[in-house]
Amino acid sequence: MRIATTALSSAAICVLLVAAAAAAELGFSRSMTPGLIAHREKQFGAGARARLEGWKSFVGQATASETGARPAAEARLLRAVNGFFNRVPSMTDLAHWGVEDYWATPSESLASNGADCEDYAIAKYFTLKELGVPIARLRLVYAKSTRSREAHMVLAYYPDPRADPLILDNLQGSIESASERSDLIPVYTFNDEELLWPQAGGSTVRLSAASNRKWKDVLDKLERELTL
Repeated sequence: MRIATTALSSAAICVLLVAAAAAAELGFSRSMTPGLIAHREKQFGAGARARLEGWKSFVGQATASETGARPAAEARLLRAVNGFFNRVPSMTDLAHWGVEDYWATPSESLASNGADCEDYAIAKYFTLKELGVPIARLRLVYAKSTRSREAHMVLAYYPDPRADPLILDNLQGSIESASERSDLIPVYTFNDEELLWPQAGGSTVRLSAASNRKWKDVLDKLERELTL
C-alpha cells in the first residue's frame, strides 16, 4: 500500500508539472492541439483550419526573421502582429456571438473570422508573448473612447516601465504613443499578473488579474482548449 501511494503521488506530481508547463503557454499558436483545430473546423467551417494554420505559420516566420537589437526587433514584431490581426473582420459581439459582451480566445477569433476590440487586443497580447515579448511590457487597456463615446480595449506596449506606451488598436493601422491618443481615457489595465485601477488623486488600486471575471473566463476557456 505504501509503495502504491508513493507511485501515485509521483504520477500526480508529473501531471501537475505538465499542466503548469501547458498553462504557461495558454493562448499560444503552438499550444493548439489537432483536436482543437478539428473542433474549430467543425464549428466554423473549412476556412477555420486554414486561418489557424496561418497563425502558426505567421508566428514561426516572425520568430525566424527577428534579428538584431531587442528594441528594434520588438518594434518590428508590434507592427507585424498589429497588422496580422487587424485583417480579421470587425464584428459586434451581438452580431457575431449573439450576446452583448463576449471575450474570445485567439483561436475563436481567427477560426470564426470575426472579432471586436477586446478580441483583437487579447489575440495580440498572447501572440506577442509567444514571440518573446515579456508580459511586463504588455498591458491590456480598458478605456473610454471620446470618439465613439463607448468602451474600447487596446493593447499597450511599454519599452520600459516609465515610458510613454505604444498603443496597438484595431481601429487604425498605425501604432501611436498613448500621449498621441488623447481620444482614449484609460479606466484600468491588466496582464497575466495584475490589474491596475487608477484612482482620483493619483493613487492606484492593485488587484489580482483573476479579479477581472471576463479575463478569468478567457483563461478558463484556454485551459479547456488544451484538452480538445
